[in-house]
Amino acid sequence: MRDIDEPSLLLPRRRFVQGLTIAGVGLGLGLVRPARATLPMPAVQDVGGPEAHLTIREAAVDFTGRSRRAVTVNGGVPGPTLRWREGETVALHVHNQLATASSIHWHGLVVPADQDGVPGISFAGIPDGKTFTYRFPVRQSGTYWYHAHSRFQEQSGLYGAIVIEPKGGERHAADRDYVLLISDWSDEDPERIYASLRSRSDVYNMGQPTLADLVRDVRANGMPAALDKRRMWNRMRMNPTDLADVSATTYTYLINGTSPAGNWTGLFRPGERVRLRVINGSANSIFDLRIPGLRLRVIAADGQDVEPVDVDELRLSAAETYDLLVEPREDRAYTIVAQSIDRSGYARATLAPRLGMTAPVPALDPRPRLSMRDMMGAMAGDADAGPMTMAHHARTEYGPGVDMRVDMPRTNLDDPGVGLRERTHRVLTYADLRTLGGPLDDREPGRTIELHLTGNMERYAWSFDGVKYSSATPVHFRQGERLRIRLVNDTMMNHPIHLHGMWSEVESPDGSFQVRKHTVNVQPAQQVSYAVTADNPGHWAFHCHMLFHMEAGMFREVVVS
Repeated sequence: MRDIDEPSLLLPRRRFVQGLTIAGVGLGLGLVRPARATLPMPAVQDVGGPEAHLTIREAAVDFTGRSRRAVTVNGGVPGPTLRWREGETVALHVHNQLATASSIHWHGLVVPADQDGVPGISFAGIPDGKTFTYRFPVRQSGTYWYHAHSRFQEQSGLYGAIVIEPKGGERHAADRDYVLLISDWSDEDPERIYASLRSRSDVYNMGQPTLADLVRDVRANGMPAALDKRRMWNRMRMNPTDLADVSATTYTYLINGTSPAGNWTGLFRPGERVRLRVINGSANSIFDLRIPGLRLRVIAADGQDVEPVDVDELRLSAAETYDLLVEPREDRAYTIVAQSIDRSGYARATLAPRLGMTAPVPALDPRPRLSMRDMMGAMAGDADAGPMTMAHHARTEYGPGVDMRVDMPRTNLDDPGVGLRERTHRVLTYADLRTLGGPLDDREPGRTIELHLTGNMERYAWSFDGVKYSSATPVHFRQGERLRIRLVNDTMMNHPIHLHGMWSEVESPDGSFQVRKHTVNVQPAQQVSYAVTADNPGHWAFHCHMLFHMEAGMFREVVVS
């Protein structure tokens, strides 16, 4: 974000580098928090009820010791948590006080197409200085979130949580109920980040292989094997540490708008059950979350109740949500830590009996490396990769916009992914998730659409089937049909794919129903299939939820008619 005219904070830049940052927001008054401030920023007031007003405007913020402008909702980053009851109809008057058009999309909510909030697809956007009223029935319950769908306004702060109470009350009783909204903030203007990636895609990767890594490989595997491995990566012009486009080199990771040093804290009494509604509301980051000393009971995924499963850690791809139950029994603090997938930084919060208590923050794990499985998919004799399947590449994949194709993608859903495979404790995978009540529609899909997630990392070009959005034609669903989407990831990066307006019902490798989601993460060189019932007519967005991948072209329009 650009510098602003308000007096700059007195915090030295060194404090940002050390992660000793202070979070703050001017709450729409154009004020910055004083340098002596050490408390997390105050949250804006929750908004509930059938009718509400949300105001989008710029305001001064301070997450790093430097004053910047953010795009706020009701003056906050994040914006207010919206609290509704299943079954009510809500009217949201969104006032755009920016100097440019804006929008809000209700992520995960099944709403009429003209209320979905994607400019150019489902409506025209909200012009500067104007008000748009969203009105829709709330037909579901659970944890969701909202965010801008206008260029990089989401990266600039326009996002917030949604909590919808079920008609019949919560399935799992809890004494405390907290939202944990994880996000990634940069002092850089997002336009500048994007331009940097387009000119040099590894500009934020500070963990590239070094001579020391080569020496370590030689010691472990011998000189010939180490050199062969290095030649292979070089020949393919790929990088085994290419885990995240944008890292903590420019990002500060936040929980509820609070930096690690600010340490957002949720209170409990020992023995209480605490529900944590964890939302990855980041623009371009994936996190691995754990609470040392506590088991995490996963009770919902993307707002939908699942058969409870106890784990020690889980990965949240961009836009995914998970509801967790924890039962801290000791009179002490517990650290909630969410490492970025490339281990360049972390978000941190605390559960504690009293304010001011802290617990140790675990050291960052070593940066993991991608493996042959992440590049090639299933290999001969690789029983852990799931049933063998051959991918069908479209002719459009053979062009300068695609630098990699996977012929035999792995189909395993029980792989926690790079950096988590070697854990000795239990890590959540999609294979562990089973939505209660089964599929919404038990018909066998009548047809299959196979789409490949493609890109050229060196050019920072992203696409479906080698065709970026600006050159693509819409994908058509017949209204009322049950169809299968098969996604094949031909790249070495994770892609959380979000279909607006309809549920994605993920299938196990043998084709049986697994879990209902609004955002499906597809790991490198992996194939994931899900069934969709095309029961919501209109024009819908379908895209990777890594914001810079979407803007670079991994986006499609889906038409249900």
